Amino acid sequence: MLTFWIGTIVFFGTYIVIASEKIHKTVAALLGAALMMLFILPGPGHSSSDHPAKTGEVEVTETTAEGVKQIAAPQKEAVQQSAKNALAATENALSEADGALLKKAARYDKLDTFARYSNFDVVFTLAGMMLLVNLLSGTGLFQFVAIKCAKLAKGLPIRTMILLVFATAFLSAFLDNVTTILLVAPVTLLVANELGVPPVPFLMAEAMASNIGGTATLIGDPPNLIIGSIAQLDFMAFLINLAPFILTVMVIYCIFLWAFYSRRMHVTVEKRALIMELDENAAITDRKNLRRGGIVMLLTIVGFLIHGAVGLQPCVVAMTGAAMAMALCKVNVDHALEKIEWSTLFFFMALFILVCGAEECGLMAKIGSVLNLMDRWPVLVVILVIMWGSAIAAAVMNNVSFTAAMASVVATFIASTPVFRDNIEMQHLLWWGLALAVCLGGNASLVGAAANLVTVGIAGKNGYKVTFTQFLMYGVPVTVGSMILASAYIIIRYFVQCA
Repeated sequence: MLTFWIGTIVFFGTYIVIASEKIHKTVAALLGAALMMLFILPGPGHSSSDHPAKTGEVEVTETTAEGVKQIAAPQKEAVQQSAKNALAATENALSEADGALLKKAARYDKLDTFARYSNFDVVFTLAGMMLLVNLLSGTGLFQFVAIKCAKLAKGLPIRTMILLVFATAFLSAFLDNVTTILLVAPVTLLVANELGVPPVPFLMAEAMASNIGGTATLIGDPPNLIIGSIAQLDFMAFLINLAPFILTVMVIYCIFLWAFYSRRMHVTVEKRALIMELDENAAITDRKNLRRGGIVMLLTIVGFLIHGAVGLQPCVVAMTGAAMAMALCKVNVDHALEKIEWSTLFFFMALFILVCGAEECGLMAKIGSVLNLMDRWPVLVVILVIMWGSAIAAAVMNNVSFTAAMASVVATFIASTPVFRDNIEMQHLLWWGLALAVCLGGNASLVGAAANLVTVGIAGKNGYKVTFTQFLMYGVPVTVGSMILASAYIIIRYFVQCA
C-alpha cells in the first residue's frame, strides 16, 4: 500500500508541475522518473524468474496431455501411438518455448533501468526524423515552399493562407509538427508583412493545421507514435485509416477559413506585386544536398510504408535514413547532432519511466478499473466517452503527456473487457478514436500541443503577443468542430463494421 501511495503522489505531482510550467517540463519529468526508479521500479539484479505465462503453459499442457492419455487408453494401438507422438511433439515445442523465454529473461536482466522502461522505438524514431528534417531545412526547401505558395496565390491573402495551411498540414504528416512550424512560421511572417496584413491569423491557422495534418500518419504527431508502439499499429495502418478522414477535415477547415477571413483581409495591387517579385529559387541555398537529402527522405517514407510488412520497427527506418543522409550529404555531424531537440527526447524517456512506475505500483490498474465501470455500456458509447474525455484532458494537460499515460490505461482496459479483447476491429476502432481525440484535442489550448507553444513563442519574439485566452478563441471552435467530425467518422465506421 505504501508503494502505491508513493507512486501515485510522484505520478500526479509530476503532471501537476508539468502543467503549471513553474519549471521546465523536461526537468519535471526527469525528476519524477528519478523518483520512480529510486522507490518504485525494480532495476537490474532483481529476480525476473517468475513468469506466470510460462508456468500456466506447463500446467495446461500437462493437463491436456493427461487427458489425451485417458481418452486414448481404450482406443486401438494406432490411436495410442498417435497420441504419444502428439505428446512428444508438444513436449518438444514446450521445451523450445521455455528455452526462448529463459533467453529473453536473461537478456532482460542485463538491461539497465532506463532501457527496461523507456520506449526507445519512439525516442529513436523522433531523433532520426529530427536529423533528417534539420538537414533538409539547411537547404532552404521549406522557405521555397512558403514563397511558392504565396506566389501561386498571386498575393491574395486568403488564398495565401489556404495554401500555407495545406502545405503545413502536408509537411506535418511526414515531419515533426513542431519542426514544421519552426520552418514555416518565419517565412509566413515575411509574407504577411509584405502583404501588410496581420500575421497572427496566419500563424494560428498554421498551428491548427500542423496538429490536424500530423494526425494522419504514425510519425506526424508524437501521440501517434506512442499509440502505434503500444497498440502495434504500423505506418500503413495510420495512413489508410486516418489520412483520408484528415484530408476531409482539412478541406472543411479551409472552407471555414475562407468564409471567415475572405472579407477581412484586403491588400493593394502594389503589395501583391511585391510578393510576385520574391524569388523562391533564391531561397534554395544548397541544391546538391537538397537532391541527396530529398532522395533519402523519399526512401525513408517508402521505408515507413513497408516497415510493417517487412518486420522493421519505425526507429530502424528513421535512424537508417538519418545515417544515410549524414553520410551522403557530408554534413558536419557534430553540428547536425546539436540541432536535435534533446529536451524533447529526454522528456519522452522520462514520461515512459513515469508511466511504468505508475503501472508497477498499481495506479494504472486503479484508473483502468474506473473505465471498467463502462464494460456493460454499448461499445460505441464507450469509445465516444473516451474520445471526448481524452480530447478535454489533452487540451488541459498537453497531448503528449496525457497520451503517455492514457495509452497504457486503454491497453489495460482492452485486455480486461471481453467485448474489446475478443474483437480486433473494436480494439482498432478505440485506438483510432483515441488518436483522433488527443491530436485534435491538442488544438484547444495554448498548452495542448507543443506546436501551439512554439507558434505563440515565434509570434511573441516578433512583437505579436497571443494570450492564453486569445488562443482559446482560435482553438476551441476548431477543436469542437473537428471532434464532431471525428465522432461522426467513428460512428459511421462502427455501423459499417458491425453490419
